[in-house]
Amino acid sequence: MGDDKELTPSKYDMNAKWDACIDLTLRRFVYSSLAGAFGGLLFFRSPVTRWASVAFDAGIGIGSAYTDCSSLFGGYSPKLAPPKLDDAPAPKEQVE
Repeated sequence: MGDDKELTPSKYDMNAKWDACIDLTLRRFVYSSLAGAFGGLLFFRSPVTRWASVAFDAGIGIGSAYTDCSSLFGGYSPKLAPPKLDDAPAPKEQVE
């Protein structure tokens, strides 16, 4: 009748996090590679530079997916907080 399964919050559901991370990584890799291929065809004549454009954009896609996945798994926040003024040391004034 009733399920004896415990409902886990999404914060602790590692399978959902891995699924979301793999999905995000694959999508960003493919879309950025296609954008690099299109940009390479549009701007470059040599096959070497076209492949370099594809590889560069694929790296950008993987890097951005890595950043988002690391914040999803509880790593550092991708948004940097500004430093607090209370933490900064007071400047020393020299009296002449």
